[in-house]
Amino acid sequence: MLKITVVVPTYQRPIDLARCLAALQQQYRPANQVIVIVRDTDTATWDFLRDFQPAELSLQTATIKVPGVIAAMNLGLEQAQGEVIAFTDDDAAPRPDWLERIERHYLNNDRVGGVGGRDWVREDGKLLDEAKSIVGKVQWFGRTIGNHHLGVGAAREVDILKGVNMSWRRQAIAHLRFDERLQGSGAQAHFEIAFSLAVRRAGWSIIYDPLVAVDHYPAERPQTDPRLHQNWRSQFNATAMTQTVHNETLGLLEHLPWLNRIIFMVWAVAIGTRIAPGLLQYLRLLPREGALASDKWRASLQGRWQGWQTWQQTRFAEFGKDSP
Repeated sequence: MLKITVVVPTYQRPIDLARCLAALQQQYRPANQVIVIVRDTDTATWDFLRDFQPAELSLQTATIKVPGVIAAMNLGLEQAQGEVIAFTDDDAAPRPDWLERIERHYLNNDRVGGVGGRDWVREDGKLLDEAKSIVGKVQWFGRTIGNHHLGVGAAREVDILKGVNMSWRRQAIAHLRFDERLQGSGAQAHFEIAFSLAVRRAGWSIIYDPLVAVDHYPAERPQTDPRLHQNWRSQFNATAMTQTVHNETLGLLEHLPWLNRIIFMVWAVAIGTRIAPGLLQYLRLLPREGALASDKWRASLQGRWQGWQTWQQTRFAEFGKDSP
């Protein structure tokens, strides 16, 4: 049996946190340590935790004074004592066999460096139950495919896990931290990319198993992540989109081979995706979205440029050193 730590960053969502901790109390294979990371100014959460009865949950709290999920998760890494460190969000409820299934993958193969699975998303009471076979992949030209919330099939190797449902073998991440260069004031988007790819590049395998499941009740994140918004006209925020694209660009440039970096930037600027359009996607969206398409295109290009600049300026920094 491995020692497992669960880290739960939280901010001003005590009702969601109560559901998450209740789910952790119901684990068939209990966590050896549960760390809840709380902002020093989050009085609502501190009030809840004062009255919370942990029962047999090995619960401890840690105070963070810096905003953003990156700082909270790095603090969790510092304080975790487990041989396996699992992360979930405060608005998620791991299913009872979550830790049991995670542990099994690590015990079955000592080259497994990360394990994650499906987050069953519920929005407005509706379960998103589509089925996708391709999950957590980075294509050769740099396009990322997520679909972690829709994955079906057998357990398989992937390139990227999703933060709401991921775990890491301590040995595989001994010298890693989540990238503090990422932009955003709350849940910095795409923080998983560079972290996951660093584990892969070090020779570890990362497993996505749809049966390693959490129920996810996404809380409101106004103006933080354009990928979450269905109604672009009322919710689109150029700053949030620029930050999201910056983070994705930086994470990919950090770990793609040099030729693929060039191909990625050409593809991103010339074609892109519906969410982060390059020129071709912009022209495709323009007849339907009008000025909104133009706003998205400008924000996307700005994010690509800023991501390139950050990478160039910090490529020899301690995190993710590039080869000369």
